[in-house]
Amino acid sequence: MKETYETKTEQLRQIIEKIEDGKTGLDESMRLYEQGAVLVKQCETMLAEAEIRITTLSRDA
Repeated sequence: MKETYETKTEQLRQIIEKIEDGKTGLDESMRLYEQGAVLVKQCETMLAEAEIRITTLSRDA
């Protein structure tokens, strides 16, 4: 099952909360940061694809 944009942004929110909670060690924070960076890139790609679809639909209308 393909994850939605909303699912990815929720995962990002959880990562941010965990990094900022003051209880997460440096190694875990770095691992979470790397996961977050991947999620951000995936979200940016999803938004770009949505923009292309909207532009295409607008031209066809």
